[in-house]
Amino acid sequence: MKRVLKIAATLAVLALGLVAYTAAMARVGSGTAPAMAPEAAQADEILVDKSARRMDLLRNGEAIASYTISLGAAPEGHKAREGDERTPTGSYVIDWRNPNSIAHLSLHISYPNADDRARAEAAGHSPGGDIMIHGIANGWGWIGGLHRAWDWTNGCIAVTDAEMREIWSLVPDGTPITISE
Repeated sequence: MKRVLKIAATLAVLALGLVAYTAAMARVGSGTAPAMAPEAAQADEILVDKSARRMDLLRNGEAIASYTISLGAAPEGHKAREGDERTPTGSYVIDWRNPNSIAHLSLHISYPNADDRARAEAAGHSPGGDIMIHGIANGWGWIGGLHRAWDWTNGCIAVTDAEMREIWSLVPDGTPITISE
């Protein structure tokens, strides 16, 4: 019995340590954001294929970069309400960016649009918001591509920190994004 209690106590201390580490790193932020790429190198469209877990940055209809992504923890179907952990589908715009995000940098997707709000309101729910393209939670970037082993966000699109730095520099505000099943 003493051994079980000792193991439980050790696990509790580890869990608290992980929570404290994550909270501290969330406050640290992402560091200095990269500069924007020259306009001629920037994307003018983003396509996300949820079923393929793929995001492509396009310029004049040609892919300039492709990424394997993680989605919301309940990725199938369109986001219907706050807290459903779904990544929305539809046409949106990158409308602002956060260099001090709790995840490594973030680009905001303009969800919810008028149709999303109307559907959620008709169902008696809040549509939610704060759907972003972002890197790994600050302090956890060392896991790199391992994050792709499961869908873990609250409805966002996640990439590695290095990929997020590249995306940040290639995607200006106002870039249209289409997310399909």
